[in-house]
Amino acid sequence: MIFFVLIVLSIYGSMHALVYWGISPLILHHPKGKLGIWIWMGLMTVAPVLTRVFERYGFELVARLLAVVGFVWMGFLWLAFSLFALVGIWELLVWILSKGFSTLSRLSVHGPLLATIGLIVVIGTGLYGFYEAAHVKVEKIQIKSSKLKDRPHPLRIVQISDLHLDLLQCEKTLQSLLSQIKDLQPDVLVATGDIIDAQTHHLDTLSELWRGFSPPLGKLAVFGNHEAYVGVEQSLDFLQKSGFTVLRNQSTVLENRIKVIGIDEDSLPLKSEEEISLLKQQQSDQFTLVLKHRPMVQPNATGLFDLQLSGHAHGGQIFPFHLFTWMAFPMQNGLYSLPHDTNLYASRGTGTWGPPMRVLSPPEITLFEIVPKGP
Repeated sequence: MIFFVLIVLSIYGSMHALVYWGISPLILHHPKGKLGIWIWMGLMTVAPVLTRVFERYGFELVARLLAVVGFVWMGFLWLAFSLFALVGIWELLVWILSKGFSTLSRLSVHGPLLATIGLIVVIGTGLYGFYEAAHVKVEKIQIKSSKLKDRPHPLRIVQISDLHLDLLQCEKTLQSLLSQIKDLQPDVLVATGDIIDAQTHHLDTLSELWRGFSPPLGKLAVFGNHEAYVGVEQSLDFLQKSGFTVLRNQSTVLENRIKVIGIDEDSLPLKSEEEISLLKQQQSDQFTLVLKHRPMVQPNATGLFDLQLSGHAHGGQIFPFHLFTWMAFPMQNGLYSLPHDTNLYASRGTGTWGPPMRVLSPPEITLFEIVPKGP
């Protein structure tokens, strides 16, 4: 774990260094300003780690303050890094080409004007990111299935994912979310991981709000990687207190015709052959719904279920991070049709991790209507 943290801090520190280079034309002649910025960037580099340390040892006020400042800074830093990385690539090309053609050095754009424009763009985009993150969209998806043709009404499933309840969340935020969910009148609510992201004693009031909502067929949940980070026992206790049935490599049957299988997060122990064995236990006449945090399907699993609901990648959350998440999870946003009448839906997530921002990846609640397929 220490080695992993050191790698993360090295990467994050390097991002700060590049941003410093980007804005350096504005501060070259201000020695005290340079020192102050280096001290600030050093503190912000370790702020996410310090937040978790203070939180774990009960210094909630300090942890909350660091979380607000550190994660907001992280969002703006990512936007600045993305912009100045492009500038850096351009400057590198100009430098290389100018070795053979000295006149090309005039194509350099790194200077006070670009740094100023860049900061304005970053600040404007970041402010928009707060707005986008605060406005949860309702996505409506219709799935046709011959397995529910005798059901008098379409099955209404509402999915939430990657809510990341943490030190930055408040009761008002969850109340607003629950109001949206209730308006959709789901038969069942499913949560596909990363619902919590903090020591759970901070979240007791939020647990009470969850308990106040009970759809007809219940609330089902699976673990994500952040439930594993918080701690399996703590996460299980919070979700159960909130009224969720947690499926940990388990299944349950609703109305004798709908089988729901919950797969534990990949960072928890489950071998691929065990997952396949679990999927094979379904009956051919049952509509089989799989809840799995990461949007990945085992190569020989298609045809063993009807619909898999996942999350994890956040659709990238803040542009252009989706390019990196896409490399790990090609199915990261929306509905994907797979062989043998199998479908996977990857949610962009309902909340945010880290920076309370989203850019070109709005948060979502997803309503699935499972309707009868015609002859």
